[in-house]
Amino acid sequence: MKAEKFVKIAAVSAALIMSLSLTGCKKTAPKADEEDEKVAFAVITQRITESNLDDYLEFGGNIVASSLVNILPDASGKISRLMVKVGDVVQKDQVVAYIDPSRPGMTYSASPVKAPVKGTVTLFPYTVGEQVGTSTSIGQIGSTGKLEIHTHIAERFVSRIKNGQAATISFDAFPGETFSAHVFEVSPVLDTATRTMQIKLNLDSTDPRIKVGMYSKVRLITDKRENAMAIPFDAIVTRDGETFVFVVKRTGNENSSTGFPGIVSKQNVTLGIHVDDKVEILSGLKVGDEIVVRGQSVLAEGSPVNIVTSK
Repeated sequence: MKAEKFVKIAAVSAALIMSLSLTGCKKTAPKADEEDEKVAFAVITQRITESNLDDYLEFGGNIVASSLVNILPDASGKISRLMVKVGDVVQKDQVVAYIDPSRPGMTYSASPVKAPVKGTVTLFPYTVGEQVGTSTSIGQIGSTGKLEIHTHIAERFVSRIKNGQAATISFDAFPGETFSAHVFEVSPVLDTATRTMQIKLNLDSTDPRIKVGMYSKVRLITDKRENAMAIPFDAIVTRDGETFVFVVKRTGNENSSTGFPGIVSKQNVTLGIHVDDKVEILSGLKVGDEIVVRGQSVLAEGSPVNIVTSK
């Protein structure tokens, strides 16, 4: 009896083990309509338009009179009278001062000092009683009706400078205002000590507010591109030796909470000049394309996006 009971127990155990094994090996078939959930990235886009793009160099310059002539006396002696002051307009041969050439034991008539040219007195540093000689410049007369800007350009920019180039001038004294000018003289040689080249610019129109000696900021236009495709430089992505932008294709209607849905594609581009925060696109895009300008760093080919804002 005991042997039969043992055989029955062994048979039941074997059947139970077989049942559990079959149950453990069973796999649940995936549902046919189950899809991987994709995450849509929030982005800001911009449509490409044509605009003008001007490349430039920026540097400082000094306002000077177009001509400066020294005032030299005909006799040595002490200045006895001053007839003009800085800022006065004088005519050619007008008396500007008198020199007393008298010496101990010898008295002479005062010698007049005449203006060599017509213009504005820009410098008159001497006072009555000071001793001067015939080679001493007692002042300067300048032509302030036509002002110039003098500046020096670093050697690496020499190839980008030529006569006639347009420029805009600004001054700290007049914030928000600009004045037009152009290059009229380019030095044929460089200063060997500083490795710079002097250039001179003329202001295109006179303005009584601009004074000789003022410091100006010069923006010299070196390249003009009209009707260029310019996009924000930050929109450019560089990965694995490729330069590209993400172009958006809208896929549906606007969702009030997330914006317009879309899918991006990678578009290789050729770049032109880079000016401030803009870069010229020579090939790869066309006017009207919608590109990602914010949020592109996390995107890849075919990424779904929600267009939060379009510029």
